[in-house]
Amino acid sequence: MNITPVKSSGAGRSSRSSAFTLVEVLVASSIMLLALVGVLAVQFFGMKLFELTKSKLGASDDARKAIDLLVTEIRVSKMIRIGDGGLGAPNFTDCGPGTPQQGNAIQIYATTNLNSFVRYYFNSSSNRLERTPNGITASTVVANFITNRYPIFTSEDAFGKTNYDNAKNHVISMRLEFYQTQYPIMPIGPGSYYDYYKISTKTAQRVF
Repeated sequence: MNITPVKSSGAGRSSRSSAFTLVEVLVASSIMLLALVGVLAVQFFGMKLFELTKSKLGASDDARKAIDLLVTEIRVSKMIRIGDGGLGAPNFTDCGPGTPQQGNAIQIYATTNLNSFVRYYFNSSSNRLERTPNGITASTVVANFITNRYPIFTSEDAFGKTNYDNAKNHVISMRLEFYQTQYPIMPIGPGSYYDYYKISTKTAQRVF
């Protein structure tokens, strides 16, 4: 039996392998580059937002710790004296009658016993607000990196005016300005997350 090969009558197929043109490669590369730039931009924005949120939460937590105990002790106190002082039992001078009731220290008496008190004062050598009970030769740090030196504490009336005598049921105002936050450590000023950072609070004694 003889078998004779027969050629196909259709058009012959091209043997060349298909490839991208230079224009297609440039377009694909441009699209991939734009997508990569977009992903990196979102990543950097997320990191910056995370750091900003972290700094705000840290600053807010530090502020809360600084004022919570002080506010509580003022509210339940029997007597309060404002003046200038530091560490040590005799190291305090309260504001005299007829003078503005403001200073860098405050003594809080939980009872009518004048020998039992807690003192908050500004330590100018370390730029810290510190707390010490009477009879204790050590202090605990309430707030760090303070820039304002005077006054820290002010006695005010119901209208926000500074008292000139030790009035009963007065409002105690505290103002702290910072050049750095502690958690995380972050400078305050132009070019930083905060150009200015301050804690201020006003607290009145409870009437029993």
